[in-house]
Amino acid sequence: MKLFELTASEAIEKMVDEEISSEELIASCLGQIETKEGDIGAWSFWDKTKALEQAQLADTRRNIKKLSGLPLNGVAVGIKDIFDTKDMPTENGTIIHQGRQPDHDAAVVRLLREAGAVILGKTVTAELAVYTPGKTKNPHDLTRTPGGSSSGSAAAVAAGMIPLAVGTQTNGSVIRPASYCGVVGFKPSFGTIPRANILRQAPSLDQVGIFSRSVMDSALLASVLMCPDEQYGDTLPMPQIDISQAEQPFSKEPKLGFIKTPVWSEASISTQDRCLAYVSEFGPDIAHIDLPLVCEQAVSCHRTIMLCEMAHNYNNLYTESRDKISPMLLGMIEEGKQISISDYLDAKNLLTEITGEIDDTLKDFDAVITPAATAEAPAGLSSTGSPIFCTAWSLCGVPAISLPLLSGDLGMPLGLQFVSGRGTDTRLLRVAHWVERQHFSDMNKKNKGVV
Repeated sequence: MKLFELTASEAIEKMVDEEISSEELIASCLGQIETKEGDIGAWSFWDKTKALEQAQLADTRRNIKKLSGLPLNGVAVGIKDIFDTKDMPTENGTIIHQGRQPDHDAAVVRLLREAGAVILGKTVTAELAVYTPGKTKNPHDLTRTPGGSSSGSAAAVAAGMIPLAVGTQTNGSVIRPASYCGVVGFKPSFGTIPRANILRQAPSLDQVGIFSRSVMDSALLASVLMCPDEQYGDTLPMPQIDISQAEQPFSKEPKLGFIKTPVWSEASISTQDRCLAYVSEFGPDIAHIDLPLVCEQAVSCHRTIMLCEMAHNYNNLYTESRDKISPMLLGMIEEGKQISISDYLDAKNLLTEITGEIDDTLKDFDAVITPAATAEAPAGLSSTGSPIFCTAWSLCGVPAISLPLLSGDLGMPLGLQFVSGRGTDTRLLRVAHWVERQHFSDMNKKNKGVV
């Protein structure tokens, strides 16, 4: 196995055991970037010299045994290009901000630095983290979208360039690209990761998420970034990730449910069949759940809130630089500007009602299973695909994780989404870890011809 193929947890173990150095690990990741970046286009900025300097510093800390509070010491992380970085440009996927150089790090970036991570560079985002794609292509098929808006983060992990990356999700910008690119995508409960100095699109919905190659890698990174520190002002008092609990096996199978959601018809027949086939493997005990009728309004409710808040936060860009904004985004901003205060407040009240109903539905399950996307990554690079299977969960701020368990008709990755109640992030990760182990155990048995 080449070093860039290691998961973050594997790399950390090897560095602790002094089998490899951080400099060797980072050099391997950089080599993979140099090999693949020309085709994939996952990065808006990366600096080989700075990356190696960070790696050398990590090795120095390890050599002098100063590793306390540094759980990510020497591990490469990619940062979506909407997080401010004081030593790298932050251009938000738009020509309007070309060359923009912040004076301060985003809170997430600061937490990563404090944990010893090597911030390798900035990954491509869709324009202003909405729908108009950047340059990134799907590593599994360069003619297909990697999803968005966290396109570069998902693609970079999938291509072996980095083991960990950070993105954001307002609608489906973590779960969908994770599904399309065949990696783990984890969106914690709303308000658990600080958003200071991140592009503000729709603050009622904007959430930080994580891409990795394994569930426990996602748990590790989430544990670093979940910060209840009141200084940020936008975090909520949610339970922190307990990695030791997330790793614990279940004495009996977890209680799982399956939810088609009101948008089930949006999934391709192939996706429907594969989801149902996978769920059937859990046996007759898995409950098939219908969401309450009010949840049928989740998509329209989400759109009202998102567009209204987007119109407000992007108003200066709209006023001063509208000729540099894509027609798609211009249309969304203009639609948002037409939403009345009354309609917006009605949508916020509806959000509260829908959230209460979903909380009540999820409380009796360790996790529920639902599609992560309508299908495998669609052909073409002019769209990032549909986020509709993420919308209700983003609206309500519940934790969600996409696992690369399925494949589509063309053999492209197809994620399966697991969701649990707000604040139950550790439990969700525990379920996901259990499923991951079961999945790979079954795959190994099949590869060995064991029935």
